Amino acid sequence: MVSDEYGFFIDPQRCIGCKSCVGACAECGTHKGRPMIHLDEMDRLNSTQTAPTVCMHCEDPICAQVCPADAIKRSEDGVVHSSQKPRCIGCQNCELSCPFGVPIVFSGLEQMLKCDLCYDRTSEGHKPMCATVCPSQALLYVPKHEISAMRQNKPVREFTVGALKVKTRNALMVPDPDKPLHLDAALLLAEGGW
Repeated sequence: MVSDEYGFFIDPQRCIGCKSCVGACAECGTHKGRPMIHLDEMDRLNSTQTAPTVCMHCEDPICAQVCPADAIKRSEDGVVHSSQKPRCIGCQNCELSCPFGVPIVFSGLEQMLKCDLCYDRTSEGHKPMCATVCPSQALLYVPKHEISAMRQNKPVREFTVGALKVKTRNALMVPDPDKPLHLDAALLLAEGGW
């Protein structure tokens, strides 16, 4: 079981685009050489800014809600796991529904795999692979009570996606936690945000 005392914090402002997290994730024993983390490029024409994207481990995971085979489970410690191979039918509902764009249905496997917080490691008290190698500490796995002393940015675990409110286990570090984070592409387009 993963300790509730520790939190996983993503600080995209610190990401330097080195892809160490992607390489380390692929080395995780349960991932079979496939990285479960994405490194997104924000505005490639005008900026070198990148941001790591990992599963946020929603309290009420939408991916599990839309799975017709009931293949996606959330454990008592709040970790949302990859689909169970015998049950997953590769329908891609989880890919389409995730507000963070995390699950991937791998062709050939016909199974959804995603970040599971390196459960084989974190359940034994170790850091996830990505957090062990991140040179800029854009990815942190530390006791929750220590984060405020380490960073000016504040952790956010509640997001708005359209009319949906999403609460997560993992936190995104932001400069102003009182400014709502809207993760709705249509809203961003309407406001001229892209």
